[in-house]
Amino acid sequence: MEELARQAENYIPLPYTVKGMDLSFSGLSTAATEAARKHELADVCYSLQETAFAMLVEVTERAMAHAEKKEAMLVGGVGANKRLGEMMNIMCEERDAKFFLPPKKFMGDNGSMIAYTGLIMLKSGTKTRLEDSKVRPGYRTDDVAVTWA
Repeated sequence: MEELARQAENYIPLPYTVKGMDLSFSGLSTAATEAARKHELADVCYSLQETAFAMLVEVTERAMAHAEKKEAMLVGGVGANKRLGEMMNIMCEERDAKFFLPPKKFMGDNGSMIAYTGLIMLKSGTKTRLEDSKVRPGYRTDDVAVTWA
């Protein structure tokens, strides 16, 4: 997608859904799928990437302001995308904040990070019985008690 986005000539308006620090990609995904039937694929990729990343940058900036932080780090698989790194860096520069971008070889799926957090929790004595665990698609990071810090 990143490579195709670089070939784009036009931006196609797509839904931008941010409320506070909550964002939704469902309408964006549907609109991009529809746009792919009517527009050049490169333009759709560019528009999807710019819109989704602008949403991520906005929420990151809001979180930094709320938490009074002056640094941000981009990690995970999507962190390997050069454009997202550029956008995050611009936002941090405008806030006089430090931006950290690990080498691409460390940009992997967050599954290993989640597993490592689970290991830290287990070592600290935090356990969840299997029957008490649930799939929660609406799970919010601010609902998680950090018991190991």
